[in-house]
Amino acid sequence: MSFSVHQDSVRNGGQRLALSGRLDSTTAPQFEQSVGNVLGSPPAILVFDMAGLEYISSAGLRIIFKLQKAVKGISGEVMMVNLQPPVRKVFEIIDALPSLSVFSSVAELDDYLDHMQAKEIEKHSGG
Repeated sequence: MSFSVHQDSVRNGGQRLALSGRLDSTTAPQFEQSVGNVLGSPPAILVFDMAGLEYISSAGLRIIFKLQKAVKGISGEVMMVNLQPPVRKVFEIIDALPSLSVFSSVAELDDYLDHMQAKEIEKHSGG
């Protein structure tokens, strides 16, 4: 199976990367090349939508962690949604999930982002 990545914007100036197929040593260079703009100018919020990702290898993990490091370097946040059980298991095995915000759906992520934005507005309005 092949691999594809689709980039689009999410609320609050973030960026979503929807991954599909197999992210392995064969497809990792394609992934890294296609997200070069994200590495060059990291967003404050980066969302990995894993609904279509069936498999991930260490080569794919390396790029995801490289992206995570770039976003964290600007005090941004990395989140994951729709992890499929085999991919979730890989992240559990390497004990990476505690350092990432993981959501079961885009709706749950949107609720979280709304809540965080409301807290920030309240904080800056003196309330």
